[in-house]
Amino acid sequence: MALLMPPEWAKQDWLWVGFPHLADEWPGWLELAQEQIAAFANEVAQSGQQVRLLVRDEANEARARELVSEKVTLERRTYGDIWLRDTGPLVVLEEGKRAARRFGFNGWGGKYLMPGDQEVGAELARDAGLPVGASPMILEGGAIDGDGTGLAATTAQCLLNRNRNPAMEREEIEAELARMLGFDRFLWLGEGLINDHTDGHVDNLARFVGPNRMVIPEATGSNDPNDEIYADAKRRAQNAGVEVITIPSPGRITRDGAIEPASYVNFAITTHLVVVPTFGSRHDDEGVEAIAELFPDRDCIGLPAEAVLAGGGGFHCASQQMPALSARG
Repeated sequence: MALLMPPEWAKQDWLWVGFPHLADEWPGWLELAQEQIAAFANEVAQSGQQVRLLVRDEANEARARELVSEKVTLERRTYGDIWLRDTGPLVVLEEGKRAARRFGFNGWGGKYLMPGDQEVGAELARDAGLPVGASPMILEGGAIDGDGTGLAATTAQCLLNRNRNPAMEREEIEAELARMLGFDRFLWLGEGLINDHTDGHVDNLARFVGPNRMVIPEATGSNDPNDEIYADAKRRAQNAGVEVITIPSPGRITRDGAIEPASYVNFAITTHLVVVPTFGSRHDDEGVEAIAELFPDRDCIGLPAEAVLAGGGGFHCASQQMPALSARG
């Protein structure tokens, strides 16, 4: 395959992580969100992988330095939200070399556009010495997931949402993903999780954990708000010939009476470690254990992420990997 977007479990050279800085985005939760992101960065760095933690300004950098070890590198950047999965560079291997791809970004359908978020991906790529290929199509990295063989998963709720690319039909979106990222087959799931600010990103619903092998949550209890969504995703994946492994969902998680899009599927895969977000649910331990079974070659840990979720995402959302040149699955 001349053009390949490596799967996340392939070897990585480093991990970019965004550090929270906006009190308005984390009302009442900013300090704890900073602590939880710092714990994530520390664990990945301790595992032996380089971590580049983005900080916004002098005060934000000082706060980060209080929380992270010397193994974590701090980089001062201009960015709004911390969700580098969506605003950071998507790195592909093309003819044996690394190259970055940047798509258009409109603040998740015009909802949260902040200074720096449209530029930070290309800036990170160029400072890493990568050529940057650009597409006008609106796309966030968390909206797609690949298995390393050319198969990509996404949700119709997000990629076919008219707040992204109103002039593009499904076939045109597939063609642009093929041109830019090398995908040649597509699994279209339906809805994402209830109240997901991203309009249903796939990285909160279903993730590849091997070639043609996908993990999807299943409901834990009759009041699980995403029961039908999980079941529909499982049916669609199986009907497409994808092997599905189910793991427990966190169940019904609420904040101020509203359902939260809490998901263990928003785990971050790094070279030596898999980090699973936890939410104070009675299902946390079994969720982490189920994911650990899928990655026998790595350590797997759960870390509290309820404050990170208060800002709209999880550990996978807040990070973006730099695949190694040898990263081919």
